[in-house]
Amino acid sequence: MARSIRVGYGEHITNQGQNNSDIILLEADLADSTQSEPFQKAFPDRYFQIGIAEQNMVGMAAGLSLEGKLPIVNSFAAFIAMRACEQVRTDVAYPNLNVKFVVSHAGVSAGSAGPTHHTYEDIAIMRSIPNMTVCVPGDVREMRQVIDSALENHGPYYVRISAIDIEDTYQKSDKFSLGKATQLSDGDDLTIITTGTMMHEGKEIVTNLKKDGINARLLQMASIKPIDRDAILKAAEETEKIFTIEEHNIIGGLGSAVAEVLAEANTGVLNRFGFNDSFCDIGGDPAFLLDKAGLSSTKLTKQILESIK
Repeated sequence: MARSIRVGYGEHITNQGQNNSDIILLEADLADSTQSEPFQKAFPDRYFQIGIAEQNMVGMAAGLSLEGKLPIVNSFAAFIAMRACEQVRTDVAYPNLNVKFVVSHAGVSAGSAGPTHHTYEDIAIMRSIPNMTVCVPGDVREMRQVIDSALENHGPYYVRISAIDIEDTYQKSDKFSLGKATQLSDGDDLTIITTGTMMHEGKEIVTNLKKDGINARLLQMASIKPIDRDAILKAAEETEKIFTIEEHNIIGGLGSAVAEVLAEANTGVLNRFGFNDSFCDIGGDPAFLLDKAGLSSTKLTKQILESIK
């Protein structure tokens, strides 16, 4: 059954709030959208509605961290990564403060809100900031483990989640570990590396390729920074051909991070799939927008088959 990662986040952070009285949530007039409302109802004295003032919100989070609290900043990905980028960099990352950014509506999952709310640049921006950890979970199960990692480890985290409902691809036995990929299927013909909800498309692509006698390895790379160099290099050695799939510009995101690893080791053959240095110039249903960008499992399977002929 498809589940909302946002709803799962609201439930999980509220449960964690019961275990840690230092957790404080800050919201920028988007409580219903980011699903931070359960925390607000459970802990009204630890929840601050800042309004549409994201830059101020990040500065407040920095101050709360200096006082020993564990602030979590909630908003849309576009508004934190771009509107408040200077404050994220200078107020939080530069002094390496323990502030967590949990952002929703990443990629084109803002749907009909349109290009102003879509976010294809944020992974590139955030992973270039020193001290920043960047994670992109793909379903509710993986998100819970990523949030737990953020709460347990010191320093700024950028956790990017989608606004769409999606079935769990992560199995109960799958474990997220910071700096490590999760192998969801094995194969020796080629490797597909996904991040975020693209792991669901990746799973379907693996099934599609099997019909053509191609055994594909599927790695879910929720940890973008730090990235799993060992898994990437092992895939290059054992399958040579690697395909990255992301709901992000191919410049600066997962594909670029994997390319950096391969280039430094002088190995592997890489193809990157994502938004090809372009905006999605319309709003609409996220599934339609992804298909329009060539990021549906059907179109991706076709592109992969064409590239290995």
